[in-house]
Amino acid sequence: MLHLLFKIITLDLSKFKQEFLSYKEEQNLTKEPNNLYEPIRYILSLGGKKIRPVLTLMAASLFSSDYKKALPASYAIEMFHNFTLVHDDIMDDAPLRRGQQTVHEKWNINSGILSGDAMLILAYQYFENYPSIIFQKLAKLFSKTAIEVCDGQQLDVDFETRNDVSIEEYIKMISLKTSVLIGAALKMGAIVAESSEKDAAILYEFGLNLGIAFQLQDDYLDTFGNPETFGKQVGGDIIENKKTYLFLKALELASPEDKTLLSNLYEYKLEDNDKKITQVKEVFNKYQIPIFIKDQINDYSQKAFSVLESINISDTAKNGLLQFGKALMTRNV
Repeated sequence: MLHLLFKIITLDLSKFKQEFLSYKEEQNLTKEPNNLYEPIRYILSLGGKKIRPVLTLMAASLFSSDYKKALPASYAIEMFHNFTLVHDDIMDDAPLRRGQQTVHEKWNINSGILSGDAMLILAYQYFENYPSIIFQKLAKLFSKTAIEVCDGQQLDVDFETRNDVSIEEYIKMISLKTSVLIGAALKMGAIVAESSEKDAAILYEFGLNLGIAFQLQDDYLDTFGNPETFGKQVGGDIIENKKTYLFLKALELASPEDKTLLSNLYEYKLEDNDKKITQVKEVFNKYQIPIFIKDQINDYSQKAFSVLESINISDTAKNGLLQFGKALMTRNV
């Protein structure tokens, strides 16, 4: 599937990924105290799709032949993203990340919290590689994005104890928690390449809508994905009683009996998770919820693609962005 994601028709995204990985290997994170930096090295070594840093480099390449100057910004966005994963896994008590033990499971919760905090600070330090004007723009966008991600995370936590969450509220939450970082990754590349403010804003809007589609696809894969390729525990959202689009749409369409069943299953964390996952999936399938979420994924993808019509880049580059978005929405990892 990574072949589909990174070998796009007109933009050789595998080149950007390789440049990023080479830059990442050059960064010295072998420091003392080892118990602070080893968890950081570990989470950064677990692979992942590297979508955000690739987007930063790709965006820079749209406006400048020297896209490599965006490497520090791309590393900052990846460092921040992994910081959010470390803390998110603690809050969700998740055992696996990218098919391996989560940081707090491999070490402990305190190490996860402290190493995550250090990653946030390290991310900001990479903006020091840029002139003051670029630094200010990057730091302003980054700070805005970071607080929005925290807003989204808090909403996600709040939803666990609420029984009146709407689909509109859920979309707002994933926009803050996930898609603003996709938008920021693209806009940072444009800022480093010194594009016009209009084009940078268009790329951000493209990323915002693509990010919502991306998270909805992630929600789908969390329940209906292949555990051998997904990299996380399939059914994790069900186990943790996450009120995703799948759950909220099922509540909207279900009979009173099935609505009661779903509500009861999501009220507690059960010992027999396999049975719980099976029962919930049966309800989802009964009301064709996978079809509804795929329609939503397509709708937000189309919104993302439509905003590109007014951006000042070549048709070839636009097509590359379109192909990237389409590949992202058909992934299974």
